[in-house]
Amino acid sequence: MRLAGSKETPLKVPYTDPNVTGLLINRLTYLLSSIPADARLVIVCVGTDRSTGDALGPLVGTNLSKYRSPFFELYGTLEEPVHAMNLDDTLHHISKHVRKPFVVGIDACLGQVASVGSIQVGSGPVRPGAGVNKELPPVGDIHITGIVNVGGFMEYFVLQNTRLHLVIRMADIIAHGLFSAVTKTLRPAIPAATQD
Repeated sequence: MRLAGSKETPLKVPYTDPNVTGLLINRLTYLLSSIPADARLVIVCVGTDRSTGDALGPLVGTNLSKYRSPFFELYGTLEEPVHAMNLDDTLHHISKHVRKPFVVGIDACLGQVASVGSIQVGSGPVRPGAGVNKELPPVGDIHITGIVNVGGFMEYFVLQNTRLHLVIRMADIIAHGLFSAVTKTLRPAIPAATQD
């Protein structure tokens, strides 16, 4: 939780940076360290497999699902995407069925030419649909976004014509960085050896 008035700068790093994974792990470890002990980590990967650019979230979710991790609940994969049509229902389900959720929101976004290919991590929610002028509920206590293409003009067309290679590479990096940070931060306590 952020203190009122304190604005920490989100991390923004190009996916081509040689240390991109290390930087993501460090920032995510820092942000995840504030999770209360009785909270449950929930990862919500927003997007659809029907648009190349907007498939970032479901690709991250599918990558994370391969780990079958006990450390988090996962929503949003290529098989079962979380998108504009079911986002409200998904968030309602989480609030009803997950005790004290701490949510990581993941989504693709559009940005300036120089920022395409950058991954951003920060406090506060992601705002799905903002790039295509849709009013959708904010998602997350913290967020990870990938800038997949240029915004400001014909957004739907731009998302449809985003390079799949870029989206897959960014999704792999995000999933690996997030899973590494989660296992580093939320590692279960090892019981102390008992003396007989």
